[in-house]
Amino acid sequence: MVADPRTRTPQSRRDRPAKPALSREGIVDHALAILQKEGLGKVTMRRIASALDTGPASLYVYVRDTEDLHAQILDALIGRMPRPSGRGPWRERLHELLGSYGELLSLYPEIARMALAAQPLGVHYFTLVESVLDLLAEGGIPDETAAWGIDMLFASVTASAVEHAANADGDGDAERLVMMAAALAVASESTHPRTLRLGNQMLAGTGSERFRWGLDVLINGLLHTPRPASAPPRDD
Repeated sequence: MVADPRTRTPQSRRDRPAKPALSREGIVDHALAILQKEGLGKVTMRRIASALDTGPASLYVYVRDTEDLHAQILDALIGRMPRPSGRGPWRERLHELLGSYGELLSLYPEIARMALAAQPLGVHYFTLVESVLDLLAEGGIPDETAAWGIDMLFASVTASAVEHAANADGDGDAERLVMMAAALAVASESTHPRTLRLGNQMLAGTGSERFRWGLDVLINGLLHTPRPASAPPRDD
């Protein structure tokens, strides 16, 4: 039997369960949940506001804009990232740490693309930066060199994640390699002799091998390339 709506007792707003207080952490938590289920494209202020039973304008007290929200999502993900055990050579621990960051970005290619354009500034990101700087110092890299080099390390890891996470099933990488191999095979020996001769080598190696080698190139460069002593601080 359906109750007569005229006989229902109106429920006072005071009797309803109180909504959780809005907070930056709560907003980011809901954004993460939407990201993992629906992708970054669905992580909008309106979508999060709906999940929190509030208006979009209320969120701007805690989050500046969508770009700021995406940066906070990345920072929260970094906070959940596994860290090196603290044992073993410094270079191996650096590879492990940056590799974990790369794997994280590969899981969320949309976030990785955002990280190329917007600098993360959260506490977890700076904790990651501090850990990398500690390892570079342990390896004997001067502070002033590490201060410049860390930007190159993070840019390399982020760009690699964007490149290799375009298609989660790997079909994109395979198709790209086939196309490159076909193009290299018909390169002109008269105009591009080295390209033709080294074509197979240019495509050799697994993604993980090339990623590790790329980091080693940068690390070795930092070990042997001092920063210009007269370089003034940037004012931009």
